[in-house]
Amino acid sequence: MLNHPEATNQALGLLRNGEPFQWHVITLLALVMYVYLNEISKKNWRGVAAGLALYMVHWSFEILNALIQHFSGHALWTVPTGSAFLLLVGVGVELSLMFSIAGLVLTKILPSDPKTKFFGVNNRVVFTVVNAGFFAFVEIFLARTPAFVWVYPWWGSFPVFVTVYIPFFAAAALAYDWPTQTQIRFIGALFVFNVLMMTVFGGLLKWI
Repeated sequence: MLNHPEATNQALGLLRNGEPFQWHVITLLALVMYVYLNEISKKNWRGVAAGLALYMVHWSFEILNALIQHFSGHALWTVPTGSAFLLLVGVGVELSLMFSIAGLVLTKILPSDPKTKFFGVNNRVVFTVVNAGFFAFVEIFLARTPAFVWVYPWWGSFPVFVTVYIPFFAAAALAYDWPTQTQIRFIGALFVFNVLMMTVFGGLLKWI
């Protein structure tokens, strides 16, 4: 038995529909641009790489979630209402813009020394797990609102914590310390992958 299966049709009815558009999207986009341009002006390339790494992973997961919806009939998570513009079945523009800077925000609390340990555990691991746990906890609240739905009863905060948010923040933490060429290869490869997936499954086949 599914949790709120009607949410799927509601989300599909809003998918890339311009009718719910609100002007706050423009403000949010401007703020994201300011954040990145400010970091670029400071030549904080490591922070920029961390932010982009998490964002590319975010898009890969959202595309996968949309493909799950296409093949099974229901996505793991769905946004049936509340977004000014629904990009994919499980993500509105507001959430996506938030994730575009989440990795950069993480770097503001990372110790400068990647080898520093807390209670014998590497700080990058600690902050990855703590941030993943915080986001999973917030998602519990979101799932109690009409705007965000976990469709399958076995999908909840713990699977989200392990399979979604840990990879998100691990990508940011790792990218922050990687050599420049590794950062470029990782971000570039995921960017090309995401664009191809959106072009084929979204643009050509209309699956997502």
